[in-house]
Amino acid sequence: MEAKDIGDSDLDGNRQHKEQFNRYKNSLDHILFTDYLDFHSYENGMPTQNIRIAEIKGNKIALIDANVPMFLEMVAHLAESMPQKITSSTKLAQMMAAKARLLAEVIEKTLETDSEKTGELAGQWKSFQKVLIHDLTERQFADIYAQTICYGMFAARLHDDTPDTFSREEAATLIPKTNPFLRKVFQNVAAFDVDTSIAWIVDDLAETFRVTDMPKVMKNFGKATGQADPMIHFYEDFLRYYDPKQKKACGVYYTPEPVVHFIVNAVDEILKSRFNLSDGLADTSKVTIRQTSNLYTDNRTKDHKKYETREYHKVQILDPATGTGTFLAEVVRKIYSGMENQKGAWQNYVEEHLLPRLNGFEFMMAPYAVAHLKLDMVLAQTGYKAKQDKRLRIFLTNSLEECDHDTGTLFAQWLAQEANEANLVKRDTPVMVMIGNPPYSGESSNNGKWIMHLLEDYKKEPGGKGKLNERNPKWINDDYVKFIRLGHYFVEKNGEGILAFINPHGFLDNPTFRGMRWSLLQAFDEIYTLDLHGNSKKKETAPDGGKDENVFDIMQGVSINIFVKKKQSVILSEARKCEVEGSLAKVYHYELFGKRFEKYAFLADTPFKNIEWKELNPQNPQYFFVPKSEVGKEEYEKGFAVNALFFINGLGVTTAHDEFVIGNSSELREKFKAFQKSSQSENLYEKFKVKPKQGWNILDGWTNLQRQNIDSFVKPILYRPFDETSIFYEEKLVWRPVRKIFDHFSRKNIGLCLIRINSRDEGLTVFITDKITDKTLLSSKDNANIFPLYLYPTDGEEQLGETRKPNLDETIWRKIDACLDECHSGGQGPIESMDPIKASPLQGDNPSHITTPEQVFDYIYGVLHTPSYREKYKEFLKIDFPRIPYPENKAEFERIVSMGNKLRKLHLMEEIPPQATSFDIEGDNVVSDIRFEKEIPDQARNDNYGRVYINKTQYFANVPELAWNFYIGGYQPAQKWLKDRKNRTLTYDDISHYRKIIAILIETHKLMLKLEEK
Repeated sequence: MEAKDIGDSDLDGNRQHKEQFNRYKNSLDHILFTDYLDFHSYENGMPTQNIRIAEIKGNKIALIDANVPMFLEMVAHLAESMPQKITSSTKLAQMMAAKARLLAEVIEKTLETDSEKTGELAGQWKSFQKVLIHDLTERQFADIYAQTICYGMFAARLHDDTPDTFSREEAATLIPKTNPFLRKVFQNVAAFDVDTSIAWIVDDLAETFRVTDMPKVMKNFGKATGQADPMIHFYEDFLRYYDPKQKKACGVYYTPEPVVHFIVNAVDEILKSRFNLSDGLADTSKVTIRQTSNLYTDNRTKDHKKYETREYHKVQILDPATGTGTFLAEVVRKIYSGMENQKGAWQNYVEEHLLPRLNGFEFMMAPYAVAHLKLDMVLAQTGYKAKQDKRLRIFLTNSLEECDHDTGTLFAQWLAQEANEANLVKRDTPVMVMIGNPPYSGESSNNGKWIMHLLEDYKKEPGGKGKLNERNPKWINDDYVKFIRLGHYFVEKNGEGILAFINPHGFLDNPTFRGMRWSLLQAFDEIYTLDLHGNSKKKETAPDGGKDENVFDIMQGVSINIFVKKKQSVILSEARKCEVEGSLAKVYHYELFGKRFEKYAFLADTPFKNIEWKELNPQNPQYFFVPKSEVGKEEYEKGFAVNALFFINGLGVTTAHDEFVIGNSSELREKFKAFQKSSQSENLYEKFKVKPKQGWNILDGWTNLQRQNIDSFVKPILYRPFDETSIFYEEKLVWRPVRKIFDHFSRKNIGLCLIRINSRDEGLTVFITDKITDKTLLSSKDNANIFPLYLYPTDGEEQLGETRKPNLDETIWRKIDACLDECHSGGQGPIESMDPIKASPLQGDNPSHITTPEQVFDYIYGVLHTPSYREKYKEFLKIDFPRIPYPENKAEFERIVSMGNKLRKLHLMEEIPPQATSFDIEGDNVVSDIRFEKEIPDQARNDNYGRVYINKTQYFANVPELAWNFYIGGYQPAQKWLKDRKNRTLTYDDISHYRKIIAILIETHKLMLKLEEK
């Protein structure tokens, strides 16, 4: 029952109580909402009855006698009601998630009300922070707490032989001792000392489990489904209902069974063939290792450390992001399947030679609990009977945190003990096999000092001698890269071993990862990459043009990557340090395209040894792990690099919040005048709908704007191709204003816009600007770099006589001139002027040059739009800023300059070709239903024309399909411009502008074809 004040106006939960009431409706079978006069009853989320039992008359409450019998009947019905019997895993996951959400809300509110953070809950939160997850927020702790209770109850119910008497008190004794951490946590927080504020929710959860038919819920456990077993689906369902954002943020996706099967079998094969371990994963051999003690010192040794000799199994296996235990469960099945004629020894083998070698780390409570449940059940299916005092070696810990010294007693011994046992694995266990599917998260929050220090090895140029020459190597901070580095560390520390993960495949050929690839080449002996592709971001297709699907339900392409390291000789180690040719790892590659089921079938049926691996020869400086054509490389590298010619360049602006600082100029002026006049004591983030961002404080901008002219900050910005708008260009309100570039655009200037590395694999991306430019000008995923043609002096420099200067490297510029000089009459003065920017006569400033900066710019712009250039050098254009061939002769130079000049004026919209596109149908001009319809439906020709509809009735007519589909970078301007105006009314100027865009795209295509003519 949820009681509100007498006279409450929202007992139906449609207004102020909507969020709270919906939580209760979704998580409780029966709930009453009342203001003590009205009682509104809900069952399974649906309203059933409203009864009013009293009214206020004057200053008294008068009973409505006629309604009392109905009220008593309602209460009796509630008292006698039984929860609906649950027979499906999906329904159970949904119910668990709803109750867990309710639990988490109550726990979070309890923490919020404890302002001094002195309560028991706050103490537990701080202990979790100290021992497990250092940046754990109150909300995340509430999640852990709620999931602990839910999955503790789940584990207990699975082991309950008397479900009719199931309760939270009984659950505390039923959680298996193979998971002592979960058992003790549950007893601490949900059974014997449960907080009164959540006791009723826990009891309701217990009642849900009491009426759950567990045999039916778990009937399909262990049966292959082609993707994953029901336990994984159960966890996936739970997390999806509980918090889909948490699932995405943590990179949580189940691993399809064929993938797990292939990786486990491949590791087994490699152990047998490369390490001469005939039993593979089932190996029982042991090694003796001399290790230091972290508890004692010894003054007799040189370093005062006490050394101990310890014995371990040789093939120690660790899944550092074990999730629901899929890989470890498959290892158990694989080993059991090979125990022919030895089943009688299985019980002894598991206790002595299997459990001591299976290690798993997980830092999310729900999958941690599921992993324990799964391993328990898989082992039980093999006939193993668990001993009560033998725990499974799956630990709740953050793999990317360094091992601590023994942590000692904290608020509860169980938490310290779990951390200490995980530390023993991190610190002492000689891990030989790292296996799994670590999370993928580009915006990683795992930024601890230890892992970030290890990651520095991947942020160096090949050779490891200098810092990686990348302006923003943020993709190396992805979680999956950190886990590869972690596996690299464990195997290297052991001196030999196997690292076998499935990861995003970007690191195989992205230039930013060249230092990582080199480091892996140096550390391992053999590297196998099975590229499964399926990258919808790059719009990958099969070689025959057919559909290419991902093995996961994600957009990133993935690959299975297996790194093998054997004991190295001293000679090989030294050779690698000295970068001796041929001393690095051998790299083998294979790739799969096609439908998902085809890839599953290949992985399920193809042994590792039967794959037709192609040996690669990774070359300096990129060391690609994919086949690359070197045809034309020598000729290409004879040209000059654009970033070497334009020596000053940088990214476009990053706003941190486009809606805040980008928009219509008049609206920006009005908004920031209101912002300027606001009180600093107001919540300006909430008032102006700005999402807070670490390292960015709009209050600093508010301070800067006091007594300033707001109009002076409103500047034009090129936001997307042919889409100019305005920006409020104040350095504290724009996240990265990049003034070193855009201060040079306060006066007449032009700049080349290029994406260095295109993650969508769209090839060369180029455009032009003459104003401040957004970094996502050319792609929503990749940053545009701006190369200004001119550099202007500051006011102080101008007063000293400084003038604008070309942003051109003198050596390269003179070499361009030299290619034309012998063809030029007398070698004096420039070749025919091709419309230089008129500000100061450049030739007077640069009398020694026979070309103008504009001509050099136009030559480059023309080359970059030449289709044969793009095709011939496409492999090289994917990995860095383009290199431009020096002019062959004067005539060819002038021809390309002429075309480049026309393209420049087109793209700056300075010259508009004739417009054949019309807009003749009257209407409201609201953009609502955007589509292209061919005039001749089934005609497949580039010059096929059609209509571009903006709503059901209005359209632009006579639009070539070629223009509709034309790409500039990652955008199709004819489509993008309209999509960005969805639900807006087009003005006369808008309609005119769109007609111009179509004409420009048509003319651009024609000029690109003309550039092919010699």
